[in-house]
Amino acid sequence: MAKKTYRNRLCDAELQLALSASGAVLIEGAKWCGKTSTASHAAKSAVYMQDPDNAISNRAMADTKPSLLLKGETPRLLDEWQVAPVLWDAVRFTVDQRGALGQFILTGSAVPPDNLTSHTGTGRISRLKMRPMSLFESMESNGQVSLKALFDHRAEEVEAISELTIEQIAFLICRGGWPASVGSTGNIALRMATDYVEAIIHQDVSRVDGIEKNPERVRLILRSLSRNLSTMATQETILKDIEARDVTISLKTLSAYLNALRRIFVVEDLPAWQPSLRSKTAIRTSEKRHFVDPSIATAVMRINPDGLLSDFAYFGFLFESLCTRDVRIYAQAIDGDVFHYRDRNGLESDMIVRLRDGRWAAIEVKMGQKEIEEAAANLIKLNQQIDDEKMGKASFLMILTGGQFAYQRKDGVWVVPIGCLRD
Repeated sequence: MAKKTYRNRLCDAELQLALSASGAVLIEGAKWCGKTSTASHAAKSAVYMQDPDNAISNRAMADTKPSLLLKGETPRLLDEWQVAPVLWDAVRFTVDQRGALGQFILTGSAVPPDNLTSHTGTGRISRLKMRPMSLFESMESNGQVSLKALFDHRAEEVEAISELTIEQIAFLICRGGWPASVGSTGNIALRMATDYVEAIIHQDVSRVDGIEKNPERVRLILRSLSRNLSTMATQETILKDIEARDVTISLKTLSAYLNALRRIFVVEDLPAWQPSLRSKTAIRTSEKRHFVDPSIATAVMRINPDGLLSDFAYFGFLFESLCTRDVRIYAQAIDGDVFHYRDRNGLESDMIVRLRDGRWAAIEVKMGQKEIEEAAANLIKLNQQIDDEKMGKASFLMILTGGQFAYQRKDGVWVVPIGCLRD
């Protein structure tokens, strides 16, 4: 099938690996994050369930004889499969019948209700999470510092310089990593996030489960999440924030709305890391509030780059969210997961990257240079508290900054600008 100009993504290699190991691969992620482009780039044939010219006939075919939609050169793409959930079981059955790998790629920007498929797909359908573009993928990070190289202790001589200014970082936060906006400038680039948020509020969050949701309530919930970005705000805190605006909403309703936002991959909170410690210090288990992309928060709050530069306190929370998005993408590319850590004494790490082989690293996020000494001391203290007989010592400690220079301090802590980092 014909290919359009394509920007390479870090998950390309993961997709090829999954196709070589499974009968089918499901690419999940937020709307407009590039799933269809990535899947089309790897596919040999495709059926687009939301193609306006064929949508009605495709759905009718899915209802009567879904196997006909699966015919075509493999791997065959079924784009937005959840429009016709019967395709899931049809793919699973066909994979069993053919007994071959790499047969299908499915994409979905929403998780359908559990009762719409009769089988989980375990053993036949592999899952791949996709997010908006990282700064390395959009070519705004020069990638001179590799997360994998740090884990492998191959970065001792690295000295790198980021070309990103604070003004550019503010713009990149507001623009987001949406592929359609990458490469655009000014208000054109910023428009995508605004359109995305309005689509969430008025359409997507209700379509995911077929339950109509009050757009004003959705907007207020998104605003509260935006105000509490990069914090461990509880649902009760969010509820009080909403009620302060004279809107009544129950905890049950709030929970249902938040679940719907998770199912369309808008909300992606950061789970807590629970390692073995030397002492009996209690570890906080609350998740940190995050969107899949920080531009969602700026669009909801109606803040542009200039407004961000005039509110450095909020800028810091958004910068942490930007770094969290990128580190999640880089960690996934090297078979890792990302958490946060905080204990009852207030000792914390903004991110913990843990690889599947057990290696781990702690990362603090700081916009500028003033807080680097304190951040380094906290990282060292955290490393000393971990029971290294059970957990192993940290592979590295890092302070991720909005500054220019990447280097390793005398105490071993790395200082790395977000504009230098890659997988």
